[in-house]
Amino acid sequence: MTFGWQALPLYVVLISVVTAMLIFALGEGRQHVRTALNLGGAILKLVLIMLMLLAIQSGASFEFRMPLLPGLDLVLHADRLTMLFATLSALLWLITTVYAIGYLEQSPNRARFFGFFSLCVAATMGVASAGNLFTFFIFYELLTLATWPLVVHRGTPEAVAAGRLYLAYTLIGGVLLLIGLIWLHALAGGSDFIVGGSLAPLAAGNETTLRAIFVLFMLGFGVKAALLPLHSWLPRAMVAPAPVSALLHAVAVVKAGAFGLVRLVQDVFGFDLATSLGLTDLLAGLAATTVIYGSVLALRQSDLKRRLAFSTVSQVSYIALGVATGGVLATIGGLVHLVHQGLTKITLFFCAGNYAEGLGVHSVEELDGLGQRMPVTSVCFTLGAFGMIGIPPLAGFVTKWYLGAGAAASGAPWIIAVLVASTLLNAAYFLPLVHRLWFRPLPDAMAKRELAITGGRMQALVGPTIVVAAMALLAGLFAGTPGSPLFWVIRMVGGEP
Repeated sequence: MTFGWQALPLYVVLISVVTAMLIFALGEGRQHVRTALNLGGAILKLVLIMLMLLAIQSGASFEFRMPLLPGLDLVLHADRLTMLFATLSALLWLITTVYAIGYLEQSPNRARFFGFFSLCVAATMGVASAGNLFTFFIFYELLTLATWPLVVHRGTPEAVAAGRLYLAYTLIGGVLLLIGLIWLHALAGGSDFIVGGSLAPLAAGNETTLRAIFVLFMLGFGVKAALLPLHSWLPRAMVAPAPVSALLHAVAVVKAGAFGLVRLVQDVFGFDLATSLGLTDLLAGLAATTVIYGSVLALRQSDLKRRLAFSTVSQVSYIALGVATGGVLATIGGLVHLVHQGLTKITLFFCAGNYAEGLGVHSVEELDGLGQRMPVTSVCFTLGAFGMIGIPPLAGFVTKWYLGAGAAASGAPWIIAVLVASTLLNAAYFLPLVHRLWFRPLPDAMAKRELAITGGRMQALVGPTIVVAAMALLAGLFAGTPGSPLFWVIRMVGGEP
């Protein structure tokens, strides 16, 4: 075990663990202390990640390794892919913390919520910095246990039922991962992540076994990534508070699943081996089907958060689609969508939370004329919707451009057809919402309804919404400049800026 500077990935995880323990110890009282702990832990984590980011750009490396069992080490490291996910998570977690403090100001059980909220970020950072499949599996399952109390936070029958479904899906996914992990360990021994994979020398004579192991991992990660037909838990989980919805969709759970699929293809099997075994075609086909299916179901939802949830089912699969397509351009498109979808979708869920808290609006039909009552939130929602559709120059356009260009370069025109169909469906379920906000008259009953959030609480909800909407806009406007998510991914993949 090596501590000191090399163990920064460990410290990033432990910050949130310590924060959670202190919050649990404080209990429901001393709200100002709890707020200071929440914000202090989130800021310190972001500072450490920024230090690692700068150091890695200068050629430094970080790794903490601790033997747990013979042949099985707990490994936390930081490579460029780690930093892409960790930076997104840390930044959006800080913003979501500010939002959650305002959102839950008058709610019970805040200590429980923020305690598990911090454990959730600790597990996410563990997933991001895992250096092998064994470590990834540990934190991946801890993420399940940390997010379940957030899903059931309100304690209603609907929340409890949603939490039960969430556990059923994710624990079954965990069992599949464990079987795959044990099987792979018996076949190959260590499971450290290596760029390009490490299983090619074992392929001869083990093709069927490797295919079975890949499918187990694909299904295990596919549960949290909401791949068809493993997605049903996600829309049901929308009974959770808006900060939890933002957490599930933009930062933690679905991204952990998608991130696992990226590691599986790139750093365990390697794209070349996975392709030779026909596995990338399998993943691409499943991802493409999910892209279309999620969008079709989103069209049918009248509840605003459920429409956004099915949009996530569709949009997150772009990540798997890009990685499975392969080639520099498609891989860039898939990886940068990890960030772009997070920025855009968290904007939309913050807006949905503002509408719900401000005016009690939950359904699509209630959006009529709300641009007059809540103009700032509605502008942010419009930017988020346009970003999901892929209207230039927003971040979603950058993703789809690279995915489409990558599909053309890889000789897979059918993927371009999927992207076109998906874009049309995105427009079909988002543009009517924008039309309702700005071009439908405001009903008299809504015009007379008092805003339930005012003053400091309004600022705590609208302020973070403006910040993430601006980030989504800037990620597209300045996509080609140094420091942008796209620029970082291009350097990581090895393409030309």
